[in-house]
Amino acid sequence: MNEEFTNRMLVVVEVTTARPDRPAYHAKVQVLNSRVVADAETAGWAVIRIAAADVTPAELLRRTADADALVIVGGEDITPRFYGGSAGYEGETAHFATADEGQIALVQRALALGTPLLGICRGLQIINVALGGTLVQHIDDGIHKNIDVPIDQILVAHGVSLAADSTLASSLGRVDISVQSAHHQIVDRLGANLVAAAHAPDGLIEALEHESAPITGVQWHPEAPDSPADQLALLLAGLAAQHSARALAGSLAA
Repeated sequence: MNEEFTNRMLVVVEVTTARPDRPAYHAKVQVLNSRVVADAETAGWAVIRIAAADVTPAELLRRTADADALVIVGGEDITPRFYGGSAGYEGETAHFATADEGQIALVQRALALGTPLLGICRGLQIINVALGGTLVQHIDDGIHKNIDVPIDQILVAHGVSLAADSTLASSLGRVDISVQSAHHQIVDRLGANLVAAAHAPDGLIEALEHESAPITGVQWHPEAPDSPADQLALLLAGLAAQHSARALAGSLAA
């Protein structure tokens, strides 16, 4: 355990704690989300896990007010009205508008306060939408997820090229990586002051960063069991470094 970060609070924000109509999907999501929590605790973070659909947006903001860093993890599609989209698109999933509203508010507050934030899969999309970006509502090319397979086989491996000058490349220590992904939506128009930090072989955006705030989103799943062993740990270490930089800046300004 990294004692330097013990008692620093990381809040992991998921969508919901219950999907009684989709038990296999829920079980898969729980495996992924639990890995984020476990690896963060191993790294020395004090972790709080909150489901945004289970509280009001105001309560979500209240319960995360003391967070030193945030991770918004994967889940269902974002309700289209939050990015000017229409319902009825191909591959549409269930929507949790309360979770969407709360997570969008979290991103906006993180930007205002300088709180380090990592978005994973849906979390990247929440970041983009929160800052005024839009989404491509459906892609179906077999690169970004396996199609027509059981949920346990949905993740697919593919390469990603990181921008050499990105914070993400610095955190991961390389510019060409292998990732595990399972998504059917992707960034369309980037939100305000967001830049593409990685691309897939088909040219689609696979990661984004804010130009000045410690906000990063990855479209893939570093927490997946078959992801490179150190990928999630390195991203969490990046959050810790951003938190330390923020704390140092605060102490110098005091």
